[in-house]
Amino acid sequence: MRNIRLDVCYDGTRYSGWQRQTSHDNTIQGKLETALSRILSEPIEISASGRTDTGVHAIGQVVNFHTDAAMDCTELLAQLRRYLPEDIGIYSCREVSPRFHARLNALEKTYRYRVWNSELPCVFERRYVAEMPEKLDVEAMHEAAQLFLGTHDFSAFCANRKMKKSTVRTIKAFSVERVGEEIHFTVTGNGFLHNMVRILVGTLIEVGRGEREMDSIPMLFGAKREQAGFLAPGKGLCLMEVRY
Repeated sequence: MRNIRLDVCYDGTRYSGWQRQTSHDNTIQGKLETALSRILSEPIEISASGRTDTGVHAIGQVVNFHTDAAMDCTELLAQLRRYLPEDIGIYSCREVSPRFHARLNALEKTYRYRVWNSELPCVFERRYVAEMPEKLDVEAMHEAAQLFLGTHDFSAFCANRKMKKSTVRTIKAFSVERVGEEIHFTVTGNGFLHNMVRILVGTLIEVGRGEREMDSIPMLFGAKREQAGFLAPGKGLCLMEVRY
């Protein structure tokens, strides 16, 4: 059986997140599996590096699936580009080692969250940024972001209150910078919990607004969800890269 890797990008605006739903197929996974099953004439189940939430985008998502079909990767790529909707794109399609797994083999992921921090209208980027025109202290947010570096219990930054697995994760880099009218929050880690990046950003924005003391952040490790910041809107988040 062949193992195929796809490098994928998508605009998550009109989808109910990544994960396939039993009630409908309006998900990224659902659209990909439907297209692949049609093209290869066999049921296909795919694994992704991670599940993105409703409205979240990806530039560097990675998936893999197994198939008995003989179709070569060049033809499969052409067929996928033909049948997939225009807001889901495939960069590359290639056969990989039978042991490769998009999620289990991932070493690091980088996400970027974009905030439109201006009173100017944001017509053309409105699907990809969270609009917050109020004054935000970028330097304070960047300094506070450094307190998340290292290995910690991020239970307070997980939306799944019944999480049974470990909530310990390692953040390797976290920057906050102004780029024109936007503020970019870019974080790299070995894995992320459900809604973790959006809650991290919400917590830092509270620092930027002057609503939260920077010194309070270390006390959030191992704490309850209610003690961390608000959940930033999904549309500002994008999966940038997965490293293996």
